[in-house]
Amino acid sequence: MSNQVFKNPRQEKRIINQRVIIASVVVLCLIVILLIRLAYLQFLKHHYYSNLAKENRVEILPISPVRGLIYDRHGVLLARNVPVFSLEITPSAVDNLKKTVDDLAQLLNLSEKEVRLFYKTARQQPAFQSAPIILRLNEQQMSLFSINHHRFAGVEIKARLLRDYPFSAEFAHVLGYVSRVNSSERQKLDPEQYRANDYIGKTNIESYYEKDLHGKVGYKHIEIDASGNIIKILKVIPATPGQNLYLTLDEHLQSTAIKTFGKFHGAMIALDPNNGEILAMVSTPSFDPNLFVQGILQTDYDALMNDPSHPMYNRALNGLYPPGSTIKPFLGVAALGDNIVRSTDRLFDPGYFTLKNSTHIFHDWNHKGHGWVNLHRAIVVSCDTYFYWLSLQMKISGIHKALNTFGFGKKTGIDLPREPEGIAPSSLWKATHSGQAWYPGDTLNTSIGQGFTQASPIQLAVATASLAMRGTGYQPHLLYRSEDTVASTNELFQNKITTQIDYQNNNMAFSEIIDAMQDVIRSPEGTGAKFGKNAPYSVAAKTGTAQVYSIKDNSNMSSLEALRDHGLFIAFAPVDQPKIVVVVIAEHTGEIAPIVARHVMDAFFLEKKIGND
Repeated sequence: MSNQVFKNPRQEKRIINQRVIIASVVVLCLIVILLIRLAYLQFLKHHYYSNLAKENRVEILPISPVRGLIYDRHGVLLARNVPVFSLEITPSAVDNLKKTVDDLAQLLNLSEKEVRLFYKTARQQPAFQSAPIILRLNEQQMSLFSINHHRFAGVEIKARLLRDYPFSAEFAHVLGYVSRVNSSERQKLDPEQYRANDYIGKTNIESYYEKDLHGKVGYKHIEIDASGNIIKILKVIPATPGQNLYLTLDEHLQSTAIKTFGKFHGAMIALDPNNGEILAMVSTPSFDPNLFVQGILQTDYDALMNDPSHPMYNRALNGLYPPGSTIKPFLGVAALGDNIVRSTDRLFDPGYFTLKNSTHIFHDWNHKGHGWVNLHRAIVVSCDTYFYWLSLQMKISGIHKALNTFGFGKKTGIDLPREPEGIAPSSLWKATHSGQAWYPGDTLNTSIGQGFTQASPIQLAVATASLAMRGTGYQPHLLYRSEDTVASTNELFQNKITTQIDYQNNNMAFSEIIDAMQDVIRSPEGTGAKFGKNAPYSVAAKTGTAQVYSIKDNSNMSSLEALRDHGLFIAFAPVDQPKIVVVVIAEHTGEIAPIVARHVMDAFFLEKKIGND
């Protein structure tokens, strides 16, 4: 009997029903889970994913503003922007930074200096920001990298504008330089304005007028796909270029002074006493500001800072020197103006001066003496003995007041950062700074511009301008006008009167002293003979000598040279209607100062360029 299979329809139906129920429950649970997830995404996380979707779709890229140009008063370009192609690495987009840098160095034959400079720059900025490993690519490097581009993720060629100073060292101490923003500066800056351009003015004009020169950053809204490719540009907010600045400087006068200085060190200021415009501002030796634009290594920077000739030191602005006999005209004006002495008062100069109840001898620079001298002749021959005597009549309070009136011991307000105040000493000043009493000998030393007195070339120039204008002084300034290229507007610098001197005998005092200063040049016994007596314009001048007591900062010089006094020369011309003031300080030489002044004045009057001033 064969085996037979008997079906049980009822049991099979029950099994099928159970399976359907289980499957339905599973499907229902999945649908519920899906609905819950959908509701969670649609309602609770809608805002989050909506923003995320937009960010994935739209990228906002900053557009760097073009930095403003800088010209001299005649339109000579002093600071420009040159286009370059740079090779840049974004550290956050590179898996192995060291390997990438090493491979690039081998491929493009990079120097150890370039590699070290890249690492230095990269450390000073966020990892998502690109840093140049080659700032100026040549054609061969561009070709090599283009062929091997696929090997270097996170590395790309970028076009940028690089600051350039065509006159190199000639204007370095006036213009300053731009360089990359460091970490401490970044914390103080508006991050939005420096997203696309991480260069900033570091010193002098580039720093003082940073906001004007920098411009305003723009933005580009772009749509990208999942691979990061640009689909289309949605919106562009153009960057606003920085303003162009026209300075009061005259390149011709600047170069004339530098050439005349030659190998000598020092400073020269030329300004217009009618408005305070700086016509030339020289500090020599100088340095190449272009070194800082591309990034300077610490070793190279240290070499500049440790150079015994101090090329980075702005002598014209920051240099503080004993003004020597150049302060005698200012004391003379005050003494006459306040009736402390008369122009006819005479003193016999045996070549020295002594105080009562003292054995100390204060020597005149001419140990043989000048015989009988009045104030006029004392300025012409620069008689120290007369001013020793005059100082006792004025007392230190009168001398301090006179110096302060002409601007010594305080900032001039020039549009450059970090200007020092200098020192116009007084008994209070000495007590405050040294805790010592003021002695009569201190008064005598102050009267000839020695002792504690310290003045910068710009202070001496401003004081001389006030003297030339018979008591009216203007704030010195380097900005002539600013140009907004977008609005097509120009804004002139507003001249400001900062000094108005008015003594009891004002006209007589200034006239007497200025007449004596003319004889410094034209008299046979005048101390300004090296300026020359054949100038086709009238000149009032005063020579000076600043004593040097130490050679510790002059290790590049022989001991004999380092001990030589500094030579000073102040002058203005023409006398009746002054158009130019020139102040020169020549370190460790008394010969070159009046010669520099003469060449600059000749260049101004006889070779003056016609331009937009």
